[in-house]
Amino acid sequence: MHLFKLIYRNTFRHKQRTWLTILGVTIAILAFGILRTLVNAWYAGVEASSSVRLITRNSISLVFPLPLSYKEKIQRIPGVENVSYAVWFNGTYISEKNFIPNFAIEPESFLEIYPEYVLPDDQKAAFFRDRGAVIAGRKVAERFDWKIGDTIPLIGTIYPGTWNFTLRGIYHGAEKNTDETQFFFHWNYLNESLKKSLPNRADQVGIYIEKIADPDLAPRVSEAIDETFKNSLAETLTETEKSFQLSFISMTEAIVVVIQLVSFMVIIIIMAVVANTMVMTARERIGEYAIMKTLGFGGWHLSVLIFGESLLITTIGCVFGVALTFPSAKIFREHIGTYFPVFTISLNTMLLSLAASTLVGIMAAVAPAWHATRIRIAEGLRRIG
Repeated sequence: MHLFKLIYRNTFRHKQRTWLTILGVTIAILAFGILRTLVNAWYAGVEASSSVRLITRNSISLVFPLPLSYKEKIQRIPGVENVSYAVWFNGTYISEKNFIPNFAIEPESFLEIYPEYVLPDDQKAAFFRDRGAVIAGRKVAERFDWKIGDTIPLIGTIYPGTWNFTLRGIYHGAEKNTDETQFFFHWNYLNESLKKSLPNRADQVGIYIEKIADPDLAPRVSEAIDETFKNSLAETLTETEKSFQLSFISMTEAIVVVIQLVSFMVIIIIMAVVANTMVMTARERIGEYAIMKTLGFGGWHLSVLIFGESLLITTIGCVFGVALTFPSAKIFREHIGTYFPVFTISLNTMLLSLAASTLVGIMAAVAPAWHATRIRIAEGLRRIG
């Protein structure tokens, strides 16, 4: 008990130095937490992917479409329970600054395959009935203050023109990592317009989504789908939803690696700062340690004092840093939520922050503790004053 009291008093003996060191640890843990959350947000789509969903696209590139006629053939493949399709519309709301992920979908089958998009029954029924209807995620509806019944215009880029939709539903996510920023409307609405204006682009889809009976069937079903359309004008590539999401991340893998490296570099830098503080502290107290040895304190007592002081500083800094991570993440979410719809502090990130601060506290105290335990009493006493 006396050792803990002594650790506390020693820690705050030089208040300015201690609080500046705590501030440094706080900033480092805050930066570490935000950077790790950013990495997690990058992989949010992968984490939210289902093991019973497959994605089929054109084998050349995602930008090339697939014929609508493929749906019936895919449906007949053993192991496939349901098939839906979607087209990336890429429309803009008012201006290009208002980016919204928007897709033309086949409503009934799509919402059945994606049960994580939760809609009230009355809104779902209204969406199914109205071909000009749209459903939007809770976050995007809050962002633009949309209400049920509002008319929402999108300016087409891939499909030119102004497209007007009526908001019939606002979905929320069944899980924390469900994307609530998307915008879905009827593929039939798009296709009917294309038949009049761009008939060569009608009756085509961007991707097919298959729900399979068992995750273990994924390799077999994927191979069967691709074999069905082999040597056709539009050959396919079928993969699990997780692999499909990872293919997008691989395009920006270098950025993710850099963010991860920076997050760990922050910890290494603050380790040097805390180590410098502890070395200065131990050097000032060499005489005190010598006196303690003459009173019967052993080397382990001195080690406990030094390690305890270092860990107390880093723990306080960690608590402040983690506490500040939540409001900081909220600010980040308001500014970059369009590109990272899932930006939440995970338990894993908090545990990593705690582990990092503990490691910093231990490593920073190793050299001072080793030196203090090896100092001779006579040598230490000569350095008093």
